[in-house]
Amino acid sequence: MNQGVRRGPSRRRLIGVGAGAVVGLAAAGAGGLELVARGVLPGRTWLDQIDGACSVPHPPVTFSVPGPSIAGTFYSAARRREVGYTIAYPPGHQPGSRLPLIIALHAYGGNHSSALGRLGLARGLAVRLGGRALPPMAIAAADGGNGYWNPHPGDDPMGMVISELIPRCLRLGLGARPRLGRRSIGTFGISMGGYGALLLAERHPGLVGAVAAISPAIWTSYEQARSVNAGAYASASAFAAADVVTHAGALKDVAVRVASGDSDPFRPGVEALADVLPPSGAVRFSRGCHSSPFFYSHEPASLAFLGRHL
Repeated sequence: MNQGVRRGPSRRRLIGVGAGAVVGLAAAGAGGLELVARGVLPGRTWLDQIDGACSVPHPPVTFSVPGPSIAGTFYSAARRREVGYTIAYPPGHQPGSRLPLIIALHAYGGNHSSALGRLGLARGLAVRLGGRALPPMAIAAADGGNGYWNPHPGDDPMGMVISELIPRCLRLGLGARPRLGRRSIGTFGISMGGYGALLLAERHPGLVGAVAAISPAIWTSYEQARSVNAGAYASASAFAAADVVTHAGALKDVAVRVASGDSDPFRPGVEALADVLPPSGAVRFSRGCHSSPFFYSHEPASLAFLGRHL
């Protein structure tokens, strides 16, 4: 159910940090702070950091000794290039163990090694939340580029995940085919990766049993996406085909956890998703921005959620 959804003013704004934020403030001049605050000029996230809107408490976590990881490259026919990948195992397990599988999709500008943000893949599996270890599961990630996990001419990152990465993991005994109605593959992602995790689950609900998305980068229209990131979608029709709000009904048999910050510029898109998610989905809004502190604060709970449902 869409429990935990808390409404507030929807504010569309671009993310501006560092030097870009300072330039925006300088250009604003007298009265410009209001324009920045409303998202007309870049720099809103920078202001949120100043006034504390981005400060969030860290969950009480400790760590076991991380399990092993295997990393390498393979040629992806779907992406027409060599891609890097990592498969991480939980504490007490190693290659050869048969385990549920999490497919982690990285954020914009990231790669296979950064798909779990600050935690890291192996360390994330070693989290002890409230003193309790996570259910044992493996995590796999591969390089998907910056095309928002949807097809572009000559590049199909989602096709790579489905036809190349997941079969590679299945051959290792990870994410074995469903038995007794349970699916042992879940998806996870932050920002662009959170959007991709939802998209993967919508495209393949017979394969994916659970999805956890932190601050998913959900655009409300093709025009909005193109104005901010012209490379996100190849065309308006590509956006329509990959719009996770329009196709949310496909998640009716998938367990869904979505977390988004009150000051996240993608909040309007997440609110639109919350309005149409089937009862199996839950969206949580809480204090925070589209920034590392918020991502990190929700990573342990998101992993625990996936572990419970696989």
